[in-house]
Amino acid sequence: EQLDPLGGKAEFALVVTGEAFIHVTSDETLTARFVRFALEAISVVACRVSPKQKAELVGLVRSNAHEKVTLAIGDGANDVHMITAAHVGVGIRGVEGMQAARASDYSIGEFRLLRPLLLVHGRECYRRNTKLILYTCLLYTSPSPRDRQK
Repeated sequence: EQLDPLGGKAEFALVVTGEAFIHVTSDETLTARFVRFALEAISVVACRVSPKQKAELVGLVRSNAHEKVTLAIGDGANDVHMITAAHVGVGIRGVEGMQAARASDYSIGEFRLLRPLLLVHGRECYRRNTKLILYTCLLYTSPSPRDRQK
C-alpha cells in the first residue's frame, strides 16, 4: 500500500495503451497483477485501444471485482462493445453518430452533462430506490390491523 506525503492512501488514475494491454493480457500473472493495480486506481483510462480491447478491459474488472460497479462512457460506434460490457453505460450523442447512445443505458447530448447525470440524477435514483426498499420491508414485516386486534 502506497502512502501519499500527507500520510493517507495515495490516489491515482491508471492510463493504459493498446500495446501495453496486449502485453499485459498475454501472461496470466501479468494480467492478475494488472487487475489488482487497476482495482486500486480511482479511474482507468484506455487510450489507443481497439473496441474489442475496451470490452475486454471492462470484462476483466467485472469478472475480478464483483463488488465494484463499472461505468463505460463512449461517443461512437467503436465504444458500443465497451458500453454493453459495463454495468452502466453512458452514450454521448454527437458528431460520431448515435450508435453509442442507442446501445447505452443513459444517453446525454454533451460530455459536460455527465457530472449532473451522475451526481444529481444518480443520487436521486439511489435515494428513491432506498425509500422503496424500506417501504417494502415495512409493508411486509409490520403486522396487519387484523393481527393487532387478536
